[in-house]
Amino acid sequence: MSVISMKQLLEAGVHFGHQTRRWNPKMAPYIFTERNGIYIIDLQKTVKMIEEAYNVVRDIAQEGGTVLFVGTKKQAQESIEIEAKRAGMFYVNQRWLGGMLTNYKTIKKRIDLLYAIDKMESDGTFDSLPKKEVLDLKHKRDRLEKFLGGIKEMKGIPDAIFVIDPKKEKIAIHEARLLGIPVIGVVDTNCDPDEMDYPIPGNDDAIRAVKLISATIANAVIEGKQGIDAQEETPKAAEAVGSAPEAPAEEAVAEEASTEK
Repeated sequence: MSVISMKQLLEAGVHFGHQTRRWNPKMAPYIFTERNGIYIIDLQKTVKMIEEAYNVVRDIAQEGGTVLFVGTKKQAQESIEIEAKRAGMFYVNQRWLGGMLTNYKTIKKRIDLLYAIDKMESDGTFDSLPKKEVLDLKHKRDRLEKFLGGIKEMKGIPDAIFVIDPKKEKIAIHEARLLGIPVIGVVDTNCDPDEMDYPIPGNDDAIRAVKLISATIANAVIEGKQGIDAQEETPKAAEAVGSAPEAPAEEAVAEEASTEK
């Protein structure tokens, strides 16, 4: 039994690519035809490559490994968080801070600070501090939670990453490849599939398409961890629709803070 059906993919609009003038020639093997100036993705190949990615993720989870879900574009943020949490995995859905993988020790220090501030609030330390200092600490805590909350329980670098839109997540992919971490991801007709170890040809802009594929990868994790047919746990929403330079992690957090209002 297939882990995903053609009907689900069609209803979610996974087959719609970009305009023909915005394409990467390396995606030619995954294009079925052109219609009204839009490339149509070959869903038979999508099904096959989703199944390949599914098996890889399931096997990683079965061995106790971890998968990091990455999707910072607006259309992916909600699905990435929901599906990573459903699978008991980790996610980045805001901004990828340079060094999240290659400079993980520094990132871990920021996570430790997040926990320290939480402890200060819970043990009553805030009560003995000036109001302004408490407000500053809460603001710092909220900022850290926003960007690092999805990985704060991650004990080390993941065994694989799943990304939506490699053009958007090029720094994450670059870091993963430097460390030899397998990359699984949705590649639209304007992307380079060679950047992926396990590319999944599909629409990376439609919310329903992103939701469906993310849910399928989450199912693979669940099946691997629990030894069950995780397709039964696909959320109703999914069923209905069927090398850049790295910034030091601390500087990246500070930079983001300076742009927030």
